[in-house]
Amino acid sequence: MNRRAPNRSTRGRGFTLIEVLVALVVVAMGLAALMITVSSTARTSGYMRDKTLAQWMALNRLTEVRLNLNKFGQNTDTGEINFANRTWHYDTRYFDTTYASMKRVVVRVYAGDAKTKGNALAESTGFLGSSLGTRGNSNVDWARDSAATPGSPGAPGATPSISNPPQ
Repeated sequence: MNRRAPNRSTRGRGFTLIEVLVALVVVAMGLAALMITVSSTARTSGYMRDKTLAQWMALNRLTEVRLNLNKFGQNTDTGEINFANRTWHYDTRYFDTTYASMKRVVVRVYAGDAKTKGNALAESTGFLGSSLGTRGNSNVDWARDSAATPGSPGAPGATPSISNPPQ
């Protein structure tokens, strides 16, 4: 009698249980990584939206301060804004500068109401006060340093010199 080993062609063709389980583990790991990436992208997108809105509100508040000079004597100013179906609060601070007629204004915008503590989403800085020069004139002679050579007063890296503007 001739006994032969069973031919592979006569057995059923398919995956073994181990191969199926390994494939399922690989697919599950891939889907988990994909879900982490998608949720991270959504979270980052929401943060960038909030940061953009906060920056707009900070710039708007800075413009309000520049147009409304009656609060110039105070050192701080806080308030709440309802914008984009959310509550935001801002903190405006006024700082002295080396010029007595000017103040530095810093506006910070936070998500939530004034009771909410956290880091500012946006900060905008500007200056408020009278101008330092006469209106319509510049104290810089732009034509003088248009072709600056290395070592000349207008060249990059040179020590700046302040000269009196032409009268």
